[in-house]
Amino acid sequence: MAAADIHDIVIIGAGPAGLSLAAALRPLPLRVAVVERQPETALADPPYDGREIALTRQSLRIMREIGLLERIPENEVSPMRGARVFNGEQIASLDIDSPDSGQLGALVSNHDIRRAALAAASANERMTLLAGASVRALGSDAARAWVELDDGRRLEAPLVVAADSRFSETRRAMGISARHVDYGKTMLVCRMALEVPHRQLAWEWFAHHQTLALLPLNDNRASIVLTVPHNEIQRTQALPVEQFNRAMQDRFLGRLGRMTLEGERHAYPLVGVYPDRTVATRFATVGDASVGMHPVTAHGFNLGLLGQHTLSCMIAGAVRRGGDIGSSFLLRRYEFAHRRASLPLYLGTNAIVGLFTDESPPARLARSAVLGVARRCKPVGAGLARFLAQGAPRGLVR
Repeated sequence: MAAADIHDIVIIGAGPAGLSLAAALRPLPLRVAVVERQPETALADPPYDGREIALTRQSLRIMREIGLLERIPENEVSPMRGARVFNGEQIASLDIDSPDSGQLGALVSNHDIRRAALAAASANERMTLLAGASVRALGSDAARAWVELDDGRRLEAPLVVAADSRFSETRRAMGISARHVDYGKTMLVCRMALEVPHRQLAWEWFAHHQTLALLPLNDNRASIVLTVPHNEIQRTQALPVEQFNRAMQDRFLGRLGRMTLEGERHAYPLVGVYPDRTVATRFATVGDASVGMHPVTAHGFNLGLLGQHTLSCMIAGAVRRGGDIGSSFLLRRYEFAHRRASLPLYLGTNAIVGLFTDESPPARLARSAVLGVARRCKPVGAGLARFLAQGAPRGLVR
């Protein structure tokens, strides 16, 4: 057997969460290996995939701290000053403003985040990127964890971190089960130019038999998200451009005026995933591997960023104390903090999806009542604004 390559941390998956963790570890004297199936050329120049990420102010702060935000062009960061929630064909909306009259958050394209995350991680001179490599096997014991690659290489480290998607093969290989929720819907995402100004306000519209979202981009463009059953998405995606434009105008009841498609249309099936555990012996999960959210509340990437931040802070504390960065004590603390932040959001998001997509008369009445109370009760709206602006609770890392 060939000699093992020794590292301090092995991260499996070079998506935004895995690379953000590698970037966050830059100040520490740790040898980090990042294993990724895709070739490095694909990581360096990721294609536009239609996904615009709604970042909370907390996430923007974390991205700034780890050197990621500075690597995204300013004109590609679209401010989000508030949000409007509609129910059915009602004109009245629940309006959510920033709690301090500032910015609620910002929108950045997923491919820009991926490119910036690679650049920030690459600034870590102790990081080794093993691109174009697949994991064949992995395991751990009380002393160490190990990863075997398909080319025969063996990596050993005190800690292995999975960041390889909500359907993580690494998580499964470590014996961690997960609960899946198939929402039975597919979302179509695309960029469109709008005739009516969006005023940098996001829309979430729970219309009958469909969910619509508008994510405000610069220059009065928007990312439009349509969520309906898959066969309807297929028909809509196949429409010629002019017919598609008219169809989207009709779906929005003409409230945005003329809508013009820019670029390609992309479709993604909606499945939620919540693992039964976040850690195992010398093993942790971050990003979608630790929780796969429905996008309706826009918490997915924000939770992934918070999770890696929590883990990296705990690792930094262990390094300062001369402790074991893969100890069961540290990993249990991480699991407690992460689940405390993610489980209420996961369950709450699923409850929102259930209530606001149920077309039964009682459900329609219930959601009208909920939004009505929120509109009339200012403390409820203010609390919701603070939650959206700041993300998950602070104070989870000690």
